[in-house]
Amino acid sequence: MTTSNYATERETTEGKVFTVTGGDWDQVVSGTDPINDERIVVNMGPQHPSTHGVLRLILELEGETVREARSVIGYLHTGIEKNLEYRNWVQGSTFVTRMDYLSPIFNETAYALAVEKLLGVTDDVTERATTIRVLMMELNRISSHLVWLATTGMELGAINMMLYGFREREYILDIFETITGLRMNHAYVRPGGVAQDVPDDAIRKIRDFLVLMPKKLKEYENLLSGQPIWIERTQNVAVLDTTACVALGITGPVLRSAGLAWDLRKTMPYCGYETYEFDVPTHTDGDVWGRYLVRLAEIRESLKLVEQALDRLKPGPVMVADKKIAWPAQLAIGVDGMGNSLEHVAKIMGQSMESLIHHFKLVTEGFRVPPGQVYVGIESPRGELGVHAVSDGGTRPYRVHYREPSFVNLQALPAMAEGGLIADVIAGGASLDPVMGGCDR
Repeated sequence: MTTSNYATERETTEGKVFTVTGGDWDQVVSGTDPINDERIVVNMGPQHPSTHGVLRLILELEGETVREARSVIGYLHTGIEKNLEYRNWVQGSTFVTRMDYLSPIFNETAYALAVEKLLGVTDDVTERATTIRVLMMELNRISSHLVWLATTGMELGAINMMLYGFREREYILDIFETITGLRMNHAYVRPGGVAQDVPDDAIRKIRDFLVLMPKKLKEYENLLSGQPIWIERTQNVAVLDTTACVALGITGPVLRSAGLAWDLRKTMPYCGYETYEFDVPTHTDGDVWGRYLVRLAEIRESLKLVEQALDRLKPGPVMVADKKIAWPAQLAIGVDGMGNSLEHVAKIMGQSMESLIHHFKLVTEGFRVPPGQVYVGIESPRGELGVHAVSDGGTRPYRVHYREPSFVNLQALPAMAEGGLIADVIAGGASLDPVMGGCDR
């Protein structure tokens, strides 16, 4: 006696429903379902499929195989670029830090470098301010990669990795809070330098972190690298070779995992990166596994850079000397961890009337930037982050446009997903590490 592989079909408002208990799908439906060769359109989202923000994917499926994939963005739109046109140049730092909220220091630094280039004061930024920028960016790179490792681990079933990744990231956010007063959205890197100096407490915390983090990286590798499920879900999944990356404008770890050692810190140095010793990790497989290995290696390189930056921190000012540009950089944070302390306000009020008026005009009106336009690119955790800034000679930007790597890299999703399984869409999308706050700015 033979048993049927499926129960009797039943009609619903959505059409026929089959309860399949075994057998090959094509054989099960071919004799019964007259539309078995038709494709199904599935909405994945709008939700968070490993994107750190809201993304909608429209997938056309044939069984479990993705035949067509389309990305739909715009659900997190903030209008930050437009808002910049209505704020002075220094206030812009408070806006841009909220774009890619997993790497705010990079948004701020790229913006500050562009404004300084327009002002012609690039060479006037102090050595200590530049070193602090490198220190903060590399700590931020580690924290961003930890979020990628944590969320990708969760998406692929490694729940422990989610807990461990955020645990170590918390340590970095604690350092950021000690230095800037805030865990994120810092507005710390400003045109001319940084908002305030790095306190001794933060230096001690960073030294402790440099001892702790290498041990944690070994734990991650012990947890994931030899795990059969992790290997199955990442190796030969969402492959994108060098040719495809270059054609689509893909940068960052995704490009380097395909074998091309393109890193702006090496190829087009800024902030003195050419004077630091570090390597550019690459892989050749161009798959999710390769992106995982590259990001782990990048964390190790960032730890080396942080240590070098700490050793270079020499006493000195953290803001340019020109008082017509220099935002007050000897701030004292209030008891609530935000705003200015009463002592700092009293110091400003107790100076000369001319100094008080200058401070007032600098804060309310801002400084004037000569007319012109510049482009500055830096290497963010997701790839090339570029700022195209245009000035008409006023105290506010005429236009600021960001070349956001998350936005550009999302173009690769159809190329990676089409022809693969629907489950691999999650792994491939996660491996791009897109942050929708950067896409929908």
